[in-house]
Parts: sequence; C-alpha cells; structure tokens
Amino acid sequence: MATYSAPAPNPETNSPDLRSSPGTPIAQRPGQQPPARRLTERPAHPVSGLPVLVLSIVTELVAVGLLILARPAGGAWTVTLIIIGVLLLLAGVLAQRGLFQVVPGEARVVQLFGRYSGTVREPGLRWVNPFTDRRRVSTRIRNHETALAKVNDADGNPIEIAAVVVWQVSDTALALYAVDEFIQFVATQTETAVRHIATSYPYDTSDPAQLSLRGNADEITERLSAEIAARVASAGVTIIESRLTRLSYASEIAQAMLRRQQASAVVAARQRIVQPTCSWSCAASRPPSRWSTQARCTSDGVLRTGWCPVW
Repeated sequence: MATYSAPAPNPETNSPDLRSSPGTPIAQRPGQQPPARRLTERPAHPVSGLPVLVLSIVTELVAVGLLILARPAGGAWTVTLIIIGVLLLLAGVLAQRGLFQVVPGEARVVQLFGRYSGTVREPGLRWVNPFTDRRRVSTRIRNHETALAKVNDADGNPIEIAAVVVWQVSDTALALYAVDEFIQFVATQTETAVRHIATSYPYDTSDPAQLSLRGNADEITERLSAEIAARVASAGVTIIESRLTRLSYASEIAQAMLRRQQASAVVAARQRIVQPTCSWSCAASRPPSRWSTQARCTSDGVLRTGWCPVW
C-alpha cells in the first residue's frame, strides 16, 4: 500500500501570506517604525468669548471687594477672605488669558503642550484652554512673483522667464507642521516649477503638433499650475492661478533669433503662394485648346494636382 509522507516544513513557503487577506494587519518587522499618521486640519471647537469676558470681569470685581473687606473683618475672617479673593482674582486673570480674537481672513492654530489641538476659523471673540498656544495663520489669497530667471529651453536656447502665482493656505496644520516656513517653501517650489517648465518646451517651434512656450500659452500655464500645485500640496497650499509675466530670448541671442524668425516667416509665406488657377466656369462654357499638367487646379480653395485646361 502506498504511503504519503508530508514534506518538511519550509518557513519561506509555508508562512502565511498576510497580504492575501486585506483585513489582516501586516506584522511589522523587528525595529521597524510604524507609519506616521498624516496630520491634517481639524476644528478646535472654541467657546464664545463674550460670556467668559463678562464672567471674568465680575469675578475680578468680587475678588477686589473681598480683599477690601478682609482688612476690617479681623481675626480668622481676614485670612479666609484674603485667600478667597486671591483665588478668585487668579481665576479671573487665567480665564481672560484664554480669550483671543479671530479676524476674517485669518485662522488660529491651537496647540496644547506641543500637541496640535485644532484650528479656529470662526471670526469673533473666542475662548479656549488658557494653557494653549494660539498661532496666527493668514488664509487670505496671496501673490508671489518669481524673479527673472535665465534658463535654456528644450532646444538649448537661453531664454528669460518669470511667472506670478496666486495661492492660498487651505490646511493650516500642514502649513505650520509639515514644512519649516511655508511662505519660503511656496516661493522655492514655484521657481523650481517655472525652471522645469521652461526647460521642457521650446520657446518657439514650427511643428504644430509640439507645444511651445510662445505659441501655446494657455496649455503651458495650465501645466505650470498643475506642477506647482503638486509640489506645494504637502504644505497645505492651494494654487488658484499662475501666469507667465515675462518670456523672451536672452539678450545675447535676441537679435539672431529675431532674424531667424523673419527668415522662417519668409519661407513659410513662399510655401503658401498659390499659383494661377484655372477657371472651372470657363472650362464648362468652351472646350480648351490644350491640356497642361504643369499647373495646379483649385476648387473652392483646395489645391489639387491634375490636368488643367489652357485656352
């Protein structure tokens, strides 16, 4: 009778494949750090500051009154009133420390003992935990214009290019905690994107199927906006619009490229010259004296090569 012996276990082939089941958590290797959770903006849920302001002022007035009454009271009441008055005064001052104003176009990032607690965007007088830090972040629309840069286009010709980008902070948590200085970060990434776009396309081209910086301004600006948006997304910044403000050949080749463009225009004009055409109406009214194969006949503006009647 045939017998079956089980093969020796192989730790490489018989180990359970944790990737086969999407719901099964993947075990981490020894010493491997868990992936960091992406920090995004969330509301801080502040309290209206007006009732807290009124209550703190009343508390401070009561504390001052108790301190005034503590001196003539005498005995044990003096110490009691002084302690209660000091505590109420500290409570009023501490409550006022949690008050802050939020103006339109700004946000306050709330941080408690080094931990992000949330963002306050509602304008007005607000109150949060007095032990928190509130950092101000502008959410207004901003403009940034790059400096005039001299780079080589896709054909190797030196050109001068500059752009302006319109941007706005959309995620205050990423703007403060994901990068060091988000304003400088946007400026650097914008200049990098402008240089990359300038080196990826020629300044001008005669090929209609190829994009050029000069002939396809709308397509180039769309691609520039998309590239800048992808670069600054990690900083919580949204790109609204971008435009090229300066585009020209460098001064050392400007005259030579101008003569080249003029020569190209002359050649293109010569290629579009239409030779004398035949009259189809005359050909229909009388027979031709001879036929010529040297001419190019046209009908409704379309050039055709063939026999042309000559009278």
